[in-house]
Amino acid sequence: MGTQYDSLSDQHIAFIGEQHLFFTGTAGASGKVNISPKGMDSLRVMGPNRILWRNFTGSGNETAGHLAQVNRMTLMWCSFTKRPMILRAYGTARTLHPRDADWAEMAAHFPDQLGMRQIYDMQIDMVQKSCGYAVPFFDHAGDRDTLKHWAEDKGAEGIPAYWTERNTQTLDGAPTGIVEE
Repeated sequence: MGTQYDSLSDQHIAFIGEQHLFFTGTAGASGKVNISPKGMDSLRVMGPNRILWRNFTGSGNETAGHLAQVNRMTLMWCSFTKRPMILRAYGTARTLHPRDADWAEMAAHFPDQLGMRQIYDMQIDMVQKSCGYAVPFFDHAGDRDTLKHWAEDKGAEGIPAYWTERNTQTLDGAPTGIVEE
């Protein structure tokens, strides 16, 4: 059993800042649960109960579709280095798209990068810390640049076309809101 907190402490925030990878978890009212690994300088802790993270174009778009149905999200970090720890943040999140009025304000928290699809503004209602004793050791060899090159090859016009073709529905057929209807 882990230890629960009402918010992120300074120690939690420092731990998050040390991690190269985090995971998101969402689920709709029914159907498949989605867990996705995230990286690429895509997360900002805005305060003890608020996190922003940007989502890049990918093959699926489950998070947006799930949040449109049931507004709940879990983020998880785990240490693959010397200090064993797993940290989870539970809460709700608002999905922002490039068409939204406050997109530019939220996107300004991140370096500009082609392919940003959504930004999630998460309100945390519980944090849980657990041991992570069974998490294996891994060395960080660096970030991949494959998605960056893919986005550059698609170009600013090709990415929205890809969204229309591949990102409008979840695996269970629910709308994701990526294309304004």
